[in-house]
This record gives sequence, C-alpha cells and structure tokens, in this order.
Amino acid sequence: MGFDDLFAKCGTDGGYFGQFRHSGDDYYTQPVMESLPGRRMRFAGRDCVMWSINNYLGLAESEEVKAAAREALEAWGTSAPMGARMMSGNTAEHLALEEALADFAGKESAILFNYGYLGVIGTVGALVGPDDVIVVDKLDHASIIDAAVGAAQARRNLRVFRHNDMESLEKLLADINKTRKKGVLVITEGVYGMTGDLAKLDAICELKDRYEARLMIDDAHGFGVMGPTGRGSSEHFGVADRVDIYFGTFAKAFASIGGVSAAPKDVVQWIKYNARSQVFAKALPMVYVKSLQKTLELVRDGAARRKRLFEVARRLSSGLRELGFRVGEVESPIVPVFLPGGGDPRVAMDWIRFLRDQAVFVTGIMYPVIPKNYVEFRMVPTASHEDEDIELTLEAFKALRDEKKLDLAIDWSGIDRLYGSK
Repeated sequence: MGFDDLFAKCGTDGGYFGQFRHSGDDYYTQPVMESLPGRRMRFAGRDCVMWSINNYLGLAESEEVKAAAREALEAWGTSAPMGARMMSGNTAEHLALEEALADFAGKESAILFNYGYLGVIGTVGALVGPDDVIVVDKLDHASIIDAAVGAAQARRNLRVFRHNDMESLEKLLADINKTRKKGVLVITEGVYGMTGDLAKLDAICELKDRYEARLMIDDAHGFGVMGPTGRGSSEHFGVADRVDIYFGTFAKAFASIGGVSAAPKDVVQWIKYNARSQVFAKALPMVYVKSLQKTLELVRDGAARRKRLFEVARRLSSGLRELGFRVGEVESPIVPVFLPGGGDPRVAMDWIRFLRDQAVFVTGIMYPVIPKNYVEFRMVPTASHEDEDIELTLEAFKALRDEKKLDLAIDWSGIDRLYGSK
C-alpha cells in the first residue's frame, strides 16, 4: 500500500542538529573529550582551557570525593543496591543522604532520583493531575517542558509566560483563576543555564501566594553555588521557606549524577509512591550515594570555593568587557558573551574553531535559544580555574576580535530584551 517507513527520516538531514548529524560531525555537536573533567581538558590532540562544563566548585577534581567513591566501590561494587526503592533497593544510606539533603535545602523531606531530567519529570508527573494547570517560563529547561507537556495532558493545561516578565506571569495567573478547577503549579529555573540570569523568585513568590498557586524551582545551576551558604537561589533571595518544591541536580556543582526534590514530608511521600521515573527505576547505585555524602560535606564547607568561583567570573567578565565584548549582566557565575552573528550558523562555527585552535574550548548558542542575529558563548567559570587560564582566554578573544574584524558596536536591543531590559 506504499506506507511511509518509520525510519525514512533517519537518512535525511532533518531533526535536531540534522545537518551536523547527517555529516557525521564530532567537532561541534558531539565533541570527543580526551581527558578527565577539569580546568584544562584535551580535545583534538590539544590541551584547552575548558569553559563548557558545569564543574562550578571544582569538585570533579576532588581527591576526597574520589577516595569516597573508591571505598564505596570496594564495599558495595557497582550493582548494589539491586532493584527499585519500592522493592529491594532501599537502604539506610539512601535515607541518610535524603535527610541530609532536605536539611541542606531547608525542607522537611527529600527524595533522590537517578538523573536530574527524570527527577523533574517524576516530580511533576506525580503531582499534576488532568485538571491542574502548569505555568512555565519561556526559557525553562527541556526537562521542565517535557514534564509539563506530559503532565498537562498534551499542552491542554500548559501556560507559558515571557521570560522573567512578572506582568506576563500575573496576567496568566489571573486568567487561570477565572476558570480553574483545581491546582496551579508554577515552574521556573533558579539560575537560567543558557543566559545566566536568575528567576525573580521574590516577585514570583508574591504572585504565587496572591493567586493561590504552588511553586517549584529547578535550581540545577544554583544548587551549591548561590546564596551565602550555597543553599541555592531561594537562599539568595531569602525565600527558601516560600518555595514549595526545591529541585537540585548533582550534575553541576556536585560534579556527579542524579537529582533531589525537597518539599514537605507528605508531598515527598506522595512523590515517592507516584513518580513513575522513581517507582519503576533501579535505585541510585551506592557508589554515587556514598560519594555524594562526601560531596555534600564539601559543598557545606565550600565558602572558599564559592568565593574563588565568583572571583574567576568577575575577572573573566570584566576582561571581556574591556575588550569590547557584550557580556550579560547577571548575578550568577555564568558568563554569557554575545557577538554579532547575522543568524548564520557557519559564522558561529568559524569562531568556535578559531577559539579552540587558540586552546580555548567554548560552545556556541544561537537562535531559538537567544534572539536571531546574535551568537552566544555561554562560559562557565569554576573554582579551579587559575589566573593564567583567564589571561590565555582573553588573549584568544582579543585575537578573534582583531583577526575576524568583529564589529562590536552594533544594536544590542535584542539581547536587552532577552534579559527583560526596557
């Protein structure tokens, strides 16, 4: 009958990053790293200053964490515990880590997930029913969007507000309340990983209280980093007690794998029994549980690391600004560097290769993540970067500016709008 073959599209250049996939690219989209994570990493046979991994506190290089992992591996192997937490995979060590993480997040209880992505999907899916409404920021991470679309009955009860625009959020909440049947869950990031700016959590808390909604923040990039003691973006804004569900991932500052949702005890218990990505998944392996216990100790005692992290960020940002580059004004350590790109991916590719040839590893971001006609290098400082790394990087950007004859005196209004500037 001549039906279309399900696999027919796989031989084309369609889909996400289709041209790169179709050409077999492993330089821009799936670069093969040749060394362990750290401030310097080997790529394409060259040692590069690494600005593209979220190793904020430098704990990927921690010998104490490695020792804890080796000890756990010797005691437990790679298999323990076997089974899901609901059946045979629950241990006192998992419970102890959850209790410590709940305390760190300032919440009554917490639940571990094997991956941050699955943690967001599991938490939202467990709590949101057919008549509940989910409200998300336009720039929320893909895991939040996937969770929201799945839980909100294929977009029927999903609403999106303009990035960090409180007027847009309030209008949505007011409209929802005119016809709402049940609950409303607002979901934002704490630190927006691509742009580096922070959600306006103080204002969002005011609105969610006024309109009787609940608030969940995915603080992947703020967990262990933001706030006086590293407890995250909610601590930074002084609203930890007003955030209903605090989610953190271990893939960034904790330099590991997994995630955690912290909330009131009855909410966490509900999630434990109803999150499909938890109920039907093998428990987090003990080698991660035990090493995360040590990591949490280092994060709690991480004032010096956080101080160094923000110092590196300030030096990098100010140096790039002095060279004439447009750097986003953000409170997080992320350094978003914008360049005029003309909307042509080949331009970004050329500049990425130029910088990598100068031993500076960056990753480029373009539309639709940021407005058209611009290129962003989202640079991630860490506590382990040294002054010589910053100097080498600034020299490389200066060479890029001069050799490529970049016009940095362009109209930046599109970037201003991205950050909500009037």
